[in-house]
Amino acid sequence: MNRRVRLIVVLAAGSACAVIGWIYFWQGRPIGGGPSGPPLARKAFARPWTERQVMLVGLGDSVTAGFGARKGYGYFDRLLANPPGEFRDMQGISLSAVLPNLRATNLAISGSTSLEHVERQLPRLPTTDPNVFGIVVITTGGNDLIHNYGRTPPREGAMFGANSKEAEPWIKNFELRLESILTGINSRFPGGCRIFLANIYDPTDGVGDIHRAGLPAWGDGIRILAAYNDVIRRCAGKRENVHAVDLYAAFLGHGIHCRQFWGKFYRAEDPHYWYFENLEDPNERGYDAIRRLFLIEMTKVASRLT
Repeated sequence: MNRRVRLIVVLAAGSACAVIGWIYFWQGRPIGGGPSGPPLARKAFARPWTERQVMLVGLGDSVTAGFGARKGYGYFDRLLANPPGEFRDMQGISLSAVLPNLRATNLAISGSTSLEHVERQLPRLPTTDPNVFGIVVITTGGNDLIHNYGRTPPREGAMFGANSKEAEPWIKNFELRLESILTGINSRFPGGCRIFLANIYDPTDGVGDIHRAGLPAWGDGIRILAAYNDVIRRCAGKRENVHAVDLYAAFLGHGIHCRQFWGKFYRAEDPHYWYFENLEDPNERGYDAIRRLFLIEMTKVASRLT
């Protein structure tokens, strides 16, 4: 083989390796298998938390509705009871195991925004009897940000593509709506309640390059997402019975950059994708992680469900 041929072979091999590497690190989004998310302390589920009547309520968007998961495998259903084929470390760990007088209703609707949560879902939540204690789980605000995927000019409730200045009044209005939702929930439970409010995850793993997922570039998207999460944090911090659930931190490293070992949030123990094929919802491993995150926050206040 002469020098010219060898050079061509080397260049061709190098190009092939570059393409393979690009596909592997930038396009590959393996889901993996098995448990995901943090472990739970089994002793927290060894005895009932309360004998009171308890109502578990789901409010919000497709994350609480369980879009992208089989029936029984969304996080709300998994809070209630273990699904078939439950992971060994979670067997016997659910709200049904510790709340013998538990009822549940899930009012969440896929595709809904925070505007619809305050205007349509909250009115559907009836006022309960004073002997009923409420546990309410909420995911809200994510659709405000990602809709309509840049296909229409940004507006309140469909902010994709907005710049920070035009988003300012919409962020303020989101805070007013969220305050209204929390106040309204409390009024529906004269016997008391605990509210578990999730923040919003970022499928770009903190990078902000949403265009790599096939959507239009959004320069201010990461800042507006941070502003929404600040609102959620502030609203949760104002009320003793509202508890923040940090999906944002838990999902970093499980988005579109999950294979990039040089990334700030690379998860060597589980370098896998936790999102569904539509990008905005979790896959079943993501729902497993969310279920665990909610339960961990609930165990912190289990002794006060009276």
